[in-house]
Amino acid sequence: MQAGLDGGAGAWPRFLVCLFIVLQALLSLPNRGTWMLPLVDHLLEALHLENTPFRVYAVTALLFLFLFFISRTILKVVSFIHAYRVNAQRLRCFPEPPRRSWLFGHLGMIRNTEEGLLVADNLVKTYGHACSWWFSPFYPIVRLFHPICTKPVLQVSAAIAPKDELFYGFLRPWLGDGLLLSRGEKWGKHRRLLTPAFHFDILKGYVNIFNQSADIMHAKWRKLAANGPISLDMFEHISLMTLDSLLKCTFSYDSDCQEKPSDYIAAIYELSSLVVERNQFLPHHIDFIYYLSSNGRRFRRACNIVHGFTAGVVQQRKETLRDKGVAEWIRSKQGKTKDFIDILLLSKDEDGSQLSDEEMRDEVDTFMFEGHDTTASGLSWILYNLARHPEYQEKCREEIRELIRGKDTEELNWDELSQLPFTTMCIKESLRLHPPVTAVSRRCTEDIKLPDGKVIPKGNICLISIYGTHHNPLVWPNPQVYDPYRFDPENSKDKSPHAFIPFSAGPRNCIGQNFAMSEMKVVLALTLLRFKVSIDETKAVRRKPELILRAENGLWLQVEELKP
Repeated sequence: MQAGLDGGAGAWPRFLVCLFIVLQALLSLPNRGTWMLPLVDHLLEALHLENTPFRVYAVTALLFLFLFFISRTILKVVSFIHAYRVNAQRLRCFPEPPRRSWLFGHLGMIRNTEEGLLVADNLVKTYGHACSWWFSPFYPIVRLFHPICTKPVLQVSAAIAPKDELFYGFLRPWLGDGLLLSRGEKWGKHRRLLTPAFHFDILKGYVNIFNQSADIMHAKWRKLAANGPISLDMFEHISLMTLDSLLKCTFSYDSDCQEKPSDYIAAIYELSSLVVERNQFLPHHIDFIYYLSSNGRRFRRACNIVHGFTAGVVQQRKETLRDKGVAEWIRSKQGKTKDFIDILLLSKDEDGSQLSDEEMRDEVDTFMFEGHDTTASGLSWILYNLARHPEYQEKCREEIRELIRGKDTEELNWDELSQLPFTTMCIKESLRLHPPVTAVSRRCTEDIKLPDGKVIPKGNICLISIYGTHHNPLVWPNPQVYDPYRFDPENSKDKSPHAFIPFSAGPRNCIGQNFAMSEMKVVLALTLLRFKVSIDETKAVRRKPELILRAENGLWLQVEELKP
């Protein structure tokens, strides 16, 4: 592209000479007044300049301006075509599946349905490592689904492979410039400030909250299953439970959302579904059109509710800190669980700077968005996989019973979470088979070379398929089979760290992965200790990848209380 522009620059003097000759010829025509723009004629006549030399200069300037814009547009089109051709040629090193058509490329060939995931499975089997994929004649992406290909993209700095705005941009009015969407120096600063919030010493205090939220959900289940086994939608119940936990861990706020409706919770649910709907309807990709639509207006209203709630809590907490003073405020927190906002309020960068109110609101909204749905998806699919494999479910139950034998309470503490090796293997295998987030995207700001010699050209979007990597038969033999023993330390010691990436990997991996794993272990252990789950044969299970991996029409399981 640069060479083409340099060649064009060398031709400019000749172009200007030709343009001057053309203008001179046009102005020498006897009837030139008949083709000149009427507006110019009227303007010159009003100024009494129609029969003066100024007329020639004005028309010359106008024509020159017109031809300049025309030539500039032509040069831009030529540059675009040249850049497109160069990029398309460089992408030929990646195999390309047959296109749907020359106009739409591969658009619509993989939908957010069970059938779409089966097409993705076939794509992985056929191409093994990577392939190119076109959303139109001019919009390519590179799909990566093998650790050899995903590692170079995931491991480069966040500046070289930032998150792509095509889809993530729809979240910006809601999440602002939080850790999920920020980039560059701002992302680095926020990552450093937020890391202490997920230190093990902080997470230890959250385990009690996970126990309490699970207790509330199980109390509901006991009432519903009082007369025998009952079919429940796991997503409905577990996502309310994870939201309840997050509100307590983030705000120290007991919303009672598992028992009664909440405007804030309803707004979060609505925002999540509206973002997915917007992504699937191309005209709504244009902000102007979207915000004139009913969905756009609903999105604004829901954003206002969420932002208002978060900003109110942040402001109230800042006033308390200011009134008490830092030293007294820290003393009042001793022996108590510090929540997410507590840590944000005390966090300072190397130069002593803190997050602004708006930045703090963005990070809290991001934590609430990323923390509840992903964990709920992970837990729901774990219970589904154990319901399909009762032998593994029973083995987990025996491990948990052995752990709490002789204790006065069923509640788990932090140290006990590391004493559930088989249960942890079952969790990991479920995250492999049903990853909550099926893909992440990155836009390359520099060429990225892969180990096999292929190069992802600068400017292209890479779709890192977590689902594809986890279902790749070159990486995981018999990938559709649920086998927890894959994660036995002896069996997994030779696996690439990038073969299993439910929380992504590299500098932009999920900062809350230890938080999520801890919550899943606590809730799963208590659930299996108290209930037996089995498949509801009357309800078909069809996977549905959206913001997270869901199930069409819910994920229904039979729940039966276990008697002591």
